[in-house]
Amino acid sequence: SELIRGFLLSGMPCPSSCPPGLLALMAPGLALMATFSLPSQAGDRRALPVEKPPGVKGRTLILLDVNTKSPVRIISENFLSLQLDPSIIHDGWLDFLRGQGPCSHASGSPAWVHIGPGLGFRSPSSLLGNKVALNQPGLSYSLAISLFSFPFAVDIVRSDIALDKQKGCKIAQHPDIMLELQREKAAQMHLVLLKEQFSNTYSNLTLTARSLDKLYNFADCSGLHLIFALNALRRNPNNSWNSSNALSLLKYSASKKYNISWELGNEPNNYRTLIGRSVNGSQLGKDYIQLRSLLQLIRTYSRANLYGPNIGRPRKNVIALLEGFMKVAGSTVDAVTWQHYYIDGRVAKVTDFLKTRLLDTLSDQIRKIQKVVNTYTPGKKIWLEGVGATSAGGMNNLSDSYAAGFLWLNTLGLLASQGIDVVVRHSFLDHGHNHLVDQNFNPLPDYWLSLLYKRLIGPKVLAIHVAGLQRKPRPGRVIRDKLRIYAHCTSYHNHNYVRGSITLYIINLHRSRKKIKLAGTLRDKIVHQYLLQPYGKDGLHSKLVQLNGQPLAMVDDGTLPELKPRPLRAGRTLVIPPLTMSFYVVKNVNALACRYR
Repeated sequence: SELIRGFLLSGMPCPSSCPPGLLALMAPGLALMATFSLPSQAGDRRALPVEKPPGVKGRTLILLDVNTKSPVRIISENFLSLQLDPSIIHDGWLDFLRGQGPCSHASGSPAWVHIGPGLGFRSPSSLLGNKVALNQPGLSYSLAISLFSFPFAVDIVRSDIALDKQKGCKIAQHPDIMLELQREKAAQMHLVLLKEQFSNTYSNLTLTARSLDKLYNFADCSGLHLIFALNALRRNPNNSWNSSNALSLLKYSASKKYNISWELGNEPNNYRTLIGRSVNGSQLGKDYIQLRSLLQLIRTYSRANLYGPNIGRPRKNVIALLEGFMKVAGSTVDAVTWQHYYIDGRVAKVTDFLKTRLLDTLSDQIRKIQKVVNTYTPGKKIWLEGVGATSAGGMNNLSDSYAAGFLWLNTLGLLASQGIDVVVRHSFLDHGHNHLVDQNFNPLPDYWLSLLYKRLIGPKVLAIHVAGLQRKPRPGRVIRDKLRIYAHCTSYHNHNYVRGSITLYIINLHRSRKKIKLAGTLRDKIVHQYLLQPYGKDGLHSKLVQLNGQPLAMVDDGTLPELKPRPLRAGRTLVIPPLTMSFYVVKNVNALACRYR
């Protein structure tokens, strides 16, 4: 359906030969959203040499300028990624993945599909794959699809894939009744998984060769690159990694000439809870060196990328584990990975999503990870390979509501401004409530937020300069900004705007409107407004949104609505409503930083 194609084409029209596809539409869109700006608190707050316009109270006016000469950071085109929970294998959604042929006019960069640990492997001729718990806290990594721009359409709804190297991707259609039965099965599995999470007991799952074939064929037909996280819980008596099962999988994948990148395990800081024994950083590093040696022995994977260690929240013991890992294997991995969830989904409240203290927790974690990585391997890329508003699957009408968008949009801004190379969002579709679409494939608020982000924002991050945000601090009180402003060069893929344009996006957590006057190079320019607000009587709990006052919804199963901006006359003050998120494209700035790729 059009949900994914809109992301795929980066705002470019898709030829009639390109069939609509839900997942394809999602994937590319997220890729091009990897461009965010420095938060206002990170910018220079010196007062600008701009006179206050008459008739406007200085206390209510914020003056904003952007450094247009050079970017402060350039984020990867592949910045934004997406996860699919491994429960799609367990509950049957895997059989409804579909890939279709290339859209000849859709150009883009590679994308990744990450298949997470917690899965044993069974080859066709053996039973080497022991069953390992799926969906265990800290273990089961979700199927993650990096949604970058890629020239294919993909549908997760109605079909199975059979890959034929001569004939391409065959599509086996499923009748509507099968889709209805699948939804019922998935709903039952959702209840089972919730019960397992709360009881801390888990069922087992073995990934068969057939399942791997389906996953790879899905990725291959969709133009995605697969990242597979091998099971790290098979341990020898001396606590070293038992690689026999992994070797079986590697040989099988190589025999099929599958182009895959690799990872080992997930949240190693939780292994004691899962298998009754811990693995320290030094041993984990040796395990990764062992895996790299295995890859080098197999010609197909001698130059394959390797990522890890995908640690949990960087508390003291986790930092110690990362330090031990980096000492031994820092040069072995192509990127260092970790994950972050803001709130325990079982106790979250809507007011939690409005707390600036919560929004700022990620910034502290980024600094901790960067300090360790730069100590041992300066310049090594860092990925946030698992992020969501809430853990424990989230909460209905909270982590899938409009309110959760404040965390999501701020997360993207902080990560880009602080140099994180890739972020993997949990998730596109799963059994919980952290996803972008529901199980009827209706877009949720974060989907529309992500789609706008992709359409409007490019990879170059610009420094902002603001005046008027300061408040006089009270004794013992920390002042935290409730107005967050980010700036980027407008996406080069958006042909509605000439190169040199700038996109701002703004999060207003105040319960009152704020006024922003564009100054300096932005003064007296025409601005296009994209204002997102909740739609309906549910307010911040709403799963529906409106753009510039018009509700957003699919036109039909295969058509996205037109995302129309509201033009603002040159020089007009921007009025930001309370508790909203908005994008503003400042046209024809002719910014030197934005003229060229």
